[in-house]
Amino acid sequence: MDLRKERTRRHIINAFIELRSRKPLERITVKELSEKALINKATFYSHYIDIYDLSEQLEGETIDSIIMNVSNLDNMIAEPKQTTYELVTAFLSQMQLINILFSDSRNAVLSNCIERRFKDIIYEKHPEYNTLEWDAKLTMVLQGSYYAFAQNYKKYDVSVLANIIGEANERILRV
Repeated sequence: MDLRKERTRRHIINAFIELRSRKPLERITVKELSEKALINKATFYSHYIDIYDLSEQLEGETIDSIIMNVSNLDNMIAEPKQTTYELVTAFLSQMQLINILFSDSRNAVLSNCIERRFKDIIYEKHPEYNTLEWDAKLTMVLQGSYYAFAQNYKKYDVSVLANIIGEANERILRV
């Protein structure tokens, strides 16, 4: 990608994040974003289909970053405590962006995408776990880990919190 396009993309993203931190996704217009990024609307449309496309791409990049920071996703069953610690650390590294991109109507998108990605990886490597019992357990572990972390990371020591969530996950996933 050439530097001009990359710089323009960065201006668009920065303007979007600033606007998104103050208002719901549904209230951001291309006109408003273009003015903030100091570009014209045609330039915006040369990069993205619409505001939702931009938001979904940024959400996807954030989810990819979280997933990449967990060394062995398929270890959730064998080593839930270690995998949970890595997952919590990955959430923490992206929490400012998570709080902006996944607020309001986008709240459940992150945990649902993380759950789907983890399950795809686990079931691909371990198809024997693709059962109702394991599907339910993994939903509890993955959704629960995110919400337990998101609700408590500002109030408690993150290492202690990660340990508690990891121990709970071990009990749930006990084979």
